[in-house]
Amino acid sequence: MIEFFSELKKRNAILFRFGWLCLLGVLACMVLYQRDTSFFVAGVNAWLKPLKFFFSVAAFSWTIAWYLHYLNNPRKIKSYTWMVVMVMSFELLIITWQAANGRLSHFNISTPLYSALFSAMGIAITVLTSWTAYIAFLFFKNKPIGLSETYLWGIRFGLVFFVIFSFEGGIMAQRLAHTVGNVDGSPGLPLFNWSRVYGDLRVAHFFGIHSLQLLPLVGYYLCTRKWQIILFSALYFLFVVVLLVQALYKIPFIT
Repeated sequence: MIEFFSELKKRNAILFRFGWLCLLGVLACMVLYQRDTSFFVAGVNAWLKPLKFFFSVAAFSWTIAWYLHYLNNPRKIKSYTWMVVMVMSFELLIITWQAANGRLSHFNISTPLYSALFSAMGIAITVLTSWTAYIAFLFFKNKPIGLSETYLWGIRFGLVFFVIFSFEGGIMAQRLAHTVGNVDGSPGLPLFNWSRVYGDLRVAHFFGIHSLQLLPLVGYYLCTRKWQIILFSALYFLFVVVLLVQALYKIPFIT
């Protein structure tokens, strides 16, 4: 583990430090989750959402930092890196501020200010997702030296699926809700809070964006032939699409 973090710091010191900063945010939210029970949003402690987002951003920052090194293009890597830091900092700031006041951050159009902030978050994440699509294009355009085919294809598919299911979040934004079949706030699974009664669009979103971590790991450790990672990726994509359709038909992930 020490060797991993040492290598990660060498590969991208900015995202390395930003990831640790996000984990400090996770710890702060954990403390507040236990001590501050005055605010509830959509039926759950207000600090649960920023806690999950801080953790997710930390995972994304370290994951993409590891992959960017393979592109061997310092100028493009630096510009993308700072974009990630600025966009994610902006998102986390709004999410945390709204949670601290017991308000929704996403889907909140109750005042002109909150509506503008929600729209700005959407624009910011669209910039990040579109830029990540360009990073995926670079991995298809160039073949980094020293990577096995299975690992490389795992990275490629992981990036593509991340982009697709990041944009799937637009369905939630359009609906101003993640629950299908009722308003947000129905009984949910522990920690994730995915609805146990109705369809929940966050399930496919979660499994889709975290293919960014899963598929390269499968390609690196479990696959020895290119067709194996391609087949696994295809089946995984089908699995996430089924989760999306399931939610749209108002069926919960787990009852």
